[in-house]
Amino acid sequence: MTTVAHPADTDIDLLGHLYRRAGFGATREQLESYAKLSYEDTVEALLNPDPKRDIQDDVLERYIHGEGPPIFVAGWLYRMINSEAQLQEKMTLFWHHVFATGLVKNEHVLAAKNQIKMFRRNGMGDMTTILNDLSRDPAMLFWLDNNENRNGEPNENYGRELLELFSLGVGNYSELDIKDASRAFTGWTFEQPPPLYPHGYYPAKFLFREDDHDNGEKTFLGVTGNLNGGDIIDIIVKSPASARFICRHLYNFFVADEPQVPSWNDVPPLDPEGIAMMEAKFIETGGDIRSVLRVMFNSDFFKAARYKKVKSPTEFIVGVLKMVGSQTEMAPGMTKYAGAIDVMGQKLLDPPTVEGWHTGGEWIDGGNLTERVNFAVDEIGEGLAPGIQALVQRIKDSESLGSAESLVNAVLTETGYVEVSDRTREALIDFANDAEGEDQTTRVIRMLRLAVATPEYQFA
Repeated sequence: MTTVAHPADTDIDLLGHLYRRAGFGATREQLESYAKLSYEDTVEALLNPDPKRDIQDDVLERYIHGEGPPIFVAGWLYRMINSEAQLQEKMTLFWHHVFATGLVKNEHVLAAKNQIKMFRRNGMGDMTTILNDLSRDPAMLFWLDNNENRNGEPNENYGRELLELFSLGVGNYSELDIKDASRAFTGWTFEQPPPLYPHGYYPAKFLFREDDHDNGEKTFLGVTGNLNGGDIIDIIVKSPASARFICRHLYNFFVADEPQVPSWNDVPPLDPEGIAMMEAKFIETGGDIRSVLRVMFNSDFFKAARYKKVKSPTEFIVGVLKMVGSQTEMAPGMTKYAGAIDVMGQKLLDPPTVEGWHTGGEWIDGGNLTERVNFAVDEIGEGLAPGIQALVQRIKDSESLGSAESLVNAVLTETGYVEVSDRTREALIDFANDAEGEDQTTRVIRMLRLAVATPEYQFA
């Protein structure tokens, strides 16, 4: 690929990369503001957002309210677009992917909403707390049948997936470990909320039933005793396999596309040294996710991994909307974007299986790619949205219209410092030359629509 040269803007280019990964992108004005801090200080600001400056639930729900899944997703998307706590929202999406829980079975929107809020609250905390909260979460308890896990009649569904998909990965435990882990979680259930009709949704609450709990001796990963669910989680988090598994998930989500999760026992990581750095911090801190993220974002391997990830549908749509600037105020119309993400292959609140979504190149098969290109082009439209008007004006003010090459550079810069192949660059330059006689604003808008339709725009 050919890199657009920006000698004076190297820091902004790097910050753009950081915000595409640690958030959902940023406008040029935002990046110029962030550039007042050092890169390391910007990472710290992302890791430690000021809760007083976050979007408050009660304010958001005055404008986007109701119980349907698209309504809640609309509110979540508004947060992704506008919240200053960008990494907090990105980690919420990360855990929703790893701890995939679906409304297709649960059919309780409030439980799904509360699970997402839990991920937002503790997503950068320590792994022990994260797994304990997950194991007490009513949506998860019902999704993986732990409410049917009773003394003498263990249900192994949650115990199996906790080890296979949530914490250790295939090959790092035995069938006996699954059985005894499941016994340790007997009696972990939830209070049945009142019926939905005629009064609406009520929250479900965690409940521990002592009479349903197996107090017998258990052995898990070599530790024997009267273990309960909390003990199982403590043992998991201390396991090197857990550090490896969670750090590979983080690498896959934030740094570069890895093979799909089921192959991880057989296929080594693409960057074993980078993941090893993250593992070491995980082990050193007892599974503190914020510390692992700090190591990752400040590393050379992260800084060098530009355009190594295919944007998920959520990342793609939110990134476009941030650029367009049409959804910065609370107003009707956000629910349509929940449907757009679904059409592109990622139905939030309803992942396809407990394995979550397949990532990387599987996001962009023929049909999905067409949907993505059409969405981006349609959102730019005739350039009436405030973000596009500001973007066009910056390009015109920068005197980048003097040559086709300078116009292409400016457009690729304004759409996110997109790196394109020589073939794509030549096509863009040819188009810019062909449109030379057009009105300046029209010419720039048409170039923007073409830029977001390039294959390279699909990558972050």
